[in-house]
Amino acid sequence: MKRLTSIAGISIAAVLALAVSACSGPASATSGGQEVSELRYQGSANSVVLPELAEDLGFLGNVRLKWVGNTTSGPQDIQSAATGQTDFGGAFAGAVVKLVEAGAPVKAVVNYYGEDEKTFTGFYVKNESTIHSARDLIGKKVAVNTLGAHSEAVIDTWLEKNGLSQNEIKQVQFVVLPPNDTEEAVRRGQVDVGSLSGVLQDNAIAAGGLRSLFSDYGLFGTFAGGQYVFRSDFLAQNPDTVKTFTTGVAKAIEWERTTPRDQVIQRFTQIIEKRNRGESTKNLQYWKSVGVPKAGIITDTDFSRWEKWLNESGIVNGPLTPSKYYTNEFNQLATAQPTSSKG
Repeated sequence: MKRLTSIAGISIAAVLALAVSACSGPASATSGGQEVSELRYQGSANSVVLPELAEDLGFLGNVRLKWVGNTTSGPQDIQSAATGQTDFGGAFAGAVVKLVEAGAPVKAVVNYYGEDEKTFTGFYVKNESTIHSARDLIGKKVAVNTLGAHSEAVIDTWLEKNGLSQNEIKQVQFVVLPPNDTEEAVRRGQVDVGSLSGVLQDNAIAAGGLRSLFSDYGLFGTFAGGQYVFRSDFLAQNPDTVKTFTTGVAKAIEWERTTPRDQVIQRFTQIIEKRNRGESTKNLQYWKSVGVPKAGIITDTDFSRWEKWLNESGIVNGPLTPSKYYTNEFNQLATAQPTSSKG
């Protein structure tokens, strides 16, 4: 069984051409030395992303957000930022590395999602499935929401840590499915394993008939999964705006961490209802935790964790230089501790 390609996204030439043209676009330009005060972004249906929470809590000061639609995936979101369709976007750390290595002038400024004991991505099979170990996945199909991103990197790492060779790992086939369709695809036997998180995970578990094969939290413990990025020209021309945004997101992370769960859900509900996008708030009851390590501060480990996978996927060639992909200079909640810490 031939595996689907794992390097998702637009071509290097397209990234470079569009990113360069974006540098002269209206979103990056300043007028008379004034920084922009409105940031275009993509949201997520039926949920509240950290910048939206930060704005609602007053953490963004005079900076305003302009919603231009909902993202379809992390790689798509940061590609939109790189090409000037939006001002910032967020994705899995490996996708950030891929975009930078493709030549796109972007840099990560704050972690925005992560996994912990309450909030994690799990990989599920039917109760009666014969799959019980990593080796049982050889020749099987695994549903993921996009290629070259979080779930693929996690499962490849799990397979390797459980003794599979690269040739054996390549025999595991990834099938791209919308997250909303994954549970049903597993139950119908269209795929053998499905990647589930958040409310989709909770609903699937509550319905019964599925069991967990493994989870990314079980593999790594608590960790940051992805970052928000800005284009380099935007950072240079609008440092105060980016500092307000980044610190606001960091404050929102800490607000979620320290605020009682029922109050967080109540706030999310109010935000969704007043933005009037015809969304549902019923799934907010499943919110458990912010998942992101302290204040969204980025460390070298957030990128080096995926170094082996990045090399084996052909995204990088040789040792990784994490500092190439991120900066904490805009996050005023970042402590004086070295950001290159391995913990």
